[in-house]
Amino acid sequence: MIIQDNVIKEYLKNVYFITGTPCGGKTTISRELAKRHNFLVYDIDEQFVNHQKISNAAFQPSMNKVFQDADEFFGRTVDEYKKWLTENTREQLDFVLLDLISLSQHQIVLCDCHLTMEQAEQLTDVSRIAFLIKEPSNIIDDYCSRPDHQDFSNFINSASEPKKAKATCNETLKRLNENHYTAIRKSNYYWIERTPKSTVEDTVRKVERHFGFFKENFRMEHFEC
Repeated sequence: MIIQDNVIKEYLKNVYFITGTPCGGKTTISRELAKRHNFLVYDIDEQFVNHQKISNAAFQPSMNKVFQDADEFFGRTVDEYKKWLTENTREQLDFVLLDLISLSQHQIVLCDCHLTMEQAEQLTDVSRIAFLIKEPSNIIDDYCSRPDHQDFSNFINSASEPKKAKATCNETLKRLNENHYTAIRKSNYYWIERTPKSTVEDTVRKVERHFGFFKENFRMEHFEC
């Protein structure tokens, strides 16, 4: 079944997408916005295990691929790893969309996710998406240092050669995101680049202004009959 873009956009009109590149600040900003405005955060990475349980290997083969250990996982070539990540995201998107439609009918939802600009164009209006980006090199050390990614940190450090595993992961994420990063900067979408001078407060306020969260009666307007 094919659902036209205008139908999807209508059913997702109460969803605000915070996307971009790894370590751009998506998770931090989503949670801070949710705290300030009493919105629901939907993190697609946190939902992966739930979606995997109801997936089917015949239709979602990448989501159901099993790896024996970190050596097998990080022992793939960069191209193999990149292909698997891309297909995982594509396969999970169907589950994500159904969740968002259900959750957002009577509340505002902030979706912390990974969307290409092509997917963004299909799913939402430019006023309801913000790209938070960071130049995609040497990402893994930053990623592994975060408290919410300690499981991944432990996993990659369990490899026989953690340094090699991190290098493979870094190169994969760089190749996966470098064109995306450049395209976002040249696009008409709203984007904020994370730098050493970036602060959570400043970034939150910029995203609030873009989404119009300061507007009086914002919530009332979204749920008027």
